[in-house]
Amino acid sequence: MDFALLGLPNLAALGRVTVRLLVAALLGGLIGAEREWVGKAAGLRTHMMVSLGACLFVLVPIETGIGAGDLTRVIQGIATGIGFIGAGTILKRADANQIQGLTTAATIWLTGAVGIAVGAGQMWLGIICAVSAWVILYILTGLDRWLDRERDHR
Repeated sequence: MDFALLGLPNLAALGRVTVRLLVAALLGGLIGAEREWVGKAAGLRTHMMVSLGACLFVLVPIETGIGAGDLTRVIQGIATGIGFIGAGTILKRADANQIQGLTTAATIWLTGAVGIAVGAGQMWLGIICAVSAWVILYILTGLDRWLDRERDHR
């Protein structure tokens, strides 16, 4: 097959891009699975799509040879755009002190950062970040609940 027709210089580039996209989607899925498990609206598929999309937005300029200065502007645009998606998950309830969705919004934003790291070829950063997020979300939930109970008892 002539990879030049697909815009790819060679089979190695196809492999590199494919691995990065798959890793980004899987890491987003790790974070999204926890959100899905606890019944949040933005779950597995949403987080996978955010990470995959962020990864692609970084891969396209890299693969087309864009300069580092232009790539930083792409990354800034991704961070801003994903912030708007996350904002859509935040709900203010009738009770003035009750806001829901902040953690999910933060995970969407963080998942975009994971996709950016993987797309830029820094898979180890994306992996460490996704695993850390999962630990924070899954493991520390008990501590969070305990702190809420202690606060309510005061």
